[in-house]
This record gives sequence, C-alpha cells and structure tokens, in this order.
Amino acid sequence: MTQKTFLLRASLLAVGAMSLSACGGIGALDFDLRGGAGQFDTSDAVRNATSAAPQPDERGVVSYPGYQVAIARRGDTVQTVASRVGLPSSELARHNALPETVVLREGEIIALPRRVPEPGVGTSGAFDVTTIAGTAIDRVEGQPGLPSGIEPTRHRVAPGETAFSIARNYDVPVASLAEWNGLGADLSLRVGQFLLIPTRTVVQDIEETPVETPGTGSATPLPPSSAQPLPTEDVKPVATATTNAPKPKPAPQTAASDTSRLRMPVQGKIIRAFQKGKNEGIGISASAGSSVVAADAGTVAAITRDTDQVPILVIRHENNLLTVYAGVDEIAVEKGDAVKRGEKIAVVRAATPPFLHFEVREGFDSVDPAPYLN
Repeated sequence: MTQKTFLLRASLLAVGAMSLSACGGIGALDFDLRGGAGQFDTSDAVRNATSAAPQPDERGVVSYPGYQVAIARRGDTVQTVASRVGLPSSELARHNALPETVVLREGEIIALPRRVPEPGVGTSGAFDVTTIAGTAIDRVEGQPGLPSGIEPTRHRVAPGETAFSIARNYDVPVASLAEWNGLGADLSLRVGQFLLIPTRTVVQDIEETPVETPGTGSATPLPPSSAQPLPTEDVKPVATATTNAPKPKPAPQTAASDTSRLRMPVQGKIIRAFQKGKNEGIGISASAGSSVVAADAGTVAAITRDTDQVPILVIRHENNLLTVYAGVDEIAVEKGDAVKRGEKIAVVRAATPPFLHFEVREGFDSVDPAPYLN
C-alpha cells in the first residue's frame, strides 16, 4: 500500500467517524461492537416501541406490587433521597453499592431495600385508589394477555455487562433503557446498580378479511327460457308447529354458585388469568354495555378516573376485603354508597376487545380471585 493510498483511506475513515458522531443520540452506535436491539435496522421500530418511563409520586418514589424504586432529582445524593423516603442512608447506599455522599444523576434509579408507606395508605383506613388498583388502567387500555402496563423487570448489573448487552438480552432499545434509568451520555454502569427494563408497547397486527367479488365462487344461474316450460311447482303444506319443539335454554347465571364467597361481576369467559406481579387480577370477556354487578355486599370506597376519564371502582367488603373493577363505564353508584351482592354498579366499557378487569385484595395485597369465585 502506498503512502498516498494510506493517507486517503485514513482521511475517509476520519470523515466517516465525524459524520457518525454528528448524528448524536444514544443508541446510534453499539460501542461494545456486538450488536444491539434496534441498531441499524428500523424494520421492527414500531414493534420494538416501549412505554413511557414511569412517573414517581411527590417523594420521587415509584411503587410496584413487587418492589419500589426512587428516582433521583437534580442535585440529589443518597442521603437526600434516604431522608425523603424515610430510610437510613447507610442502608440505602449499601443496597445500591453507592457512597452516601455521591451526587446522583437526575433520573437515576435507586432501589429501595424494603417497602416504604405509599401516599394515602396509613392506619386511619384511608388509601390511595391508584395503589390499590395497581396498574389496572394501563392493563385495561391494552389487550388482554399482552404485556401492557405490567411491572417492569428489575435488573441488577453484573460484572462485564454494558448498557448495550443488557438492552440486547432483554430485546429493548438502548435509548429507552437509558431514558428509563437516567443513564449518562457515556452509558456507564456500575456493578450492583439496579436498572428498570422498559416495558413494550405492543402493536396488534390487523387481520384483513378478503372480500369476495359478487358472482365469484358460485355458478351463475341460467335465466328462464320461453322455449322450455317452467317445471311444475310442487307446493307442500306448511308443517304445523308441534308441541315437542325444544325449549330455549335459560341464560347462564353470572354467579358461580350461591355459596361462593364472591359472585362473578359480569357474565363471560376468563381470558386472562391472575399472575402475581404481572397481572393483579383477571380479565373477563364481555360485550360492551354488559352489566357489571357487585361481587358482594359492601360500600363503594373509591371511584377514580384516568386522564382519558376511564373509571376504576373499588368496593370495600367485610373482613377488610376489597374488589376492584376496571374497564367500566356508566357508573351507577357513588362513593360511600352501600351496595348489595349482585347489584348493578356499572357496564363494560366499549373497547377492542371489551372486557372487565377484576381484582380481589386482602387489605392492599392482591390475591387470586378464583378461590373466591368458585
């Protein structure tokens, strides 16, 4: 290779490097050179889209059924976060493999070593309906059985891992991983650091049904001809109705039985089962407008709505039992109302597909509704 050729190639490489660096943005290059989710290929961009990063409460805490994390604010240290959430700074620092006085990045995730009280949940009996219902609204807005609004996986960084290798292992864009966890521009990680893995926004395929052109698929009938007489019509007398005709079956009952602890809140098939930490209730398929009834006698403890005005309804029963109804509309009761077992409280909201999300909670702990309904 001549010196002139070598200099030309070096110049081209330098120009290429400057062009790539000018593109900016986390995720433009995979610096560990082993490939990453969504790198250099936009064919799956829509399917790889992730949900928005979780929003914390006024203390900076995000609460999930299985764990809690704090999101650092500008200028925060482990000590200031610990003071805000009510935990010893030494315990919080040790759990996250951090010095107590280190300045945290804005948006950095700090895992809480144990659960702290959530806003509105105390000894007085008051509660925050969002805490009780968990992510019910998010689950209703998604399709049943799909990972919309589920509790994100919490990953602890092991030696040798990079942001790109973690993103690749979980098949998420590294840019989303950085956004969710407040990573710096260099995407640096530390051993023992906790990361939240972004959840997917699942896009359903649209199934197209082919429309058959009229006249295709069947023989075209010949018109009657004057050259040939019409066939003799053999008219049979109409059969008289017999008394042995089968009687219509009565509609199935919405309650599993009169002896069950709770009755089914709507008539339909269970299309999504309870799964602790992922789906805190069950999904019951039902047509839009179907009546939703109280699973048992109790008092309407709370009614709230999301930003799209989709209601969540909570009923408190005896023995500190709560039932949660999401994916409903046309609320027929108000907070504080006493309701009877089987009394109509709402209807199933129109959605694609329509279904009721139903939760049972013993105190604030979600439990499988099946034993209560059988």
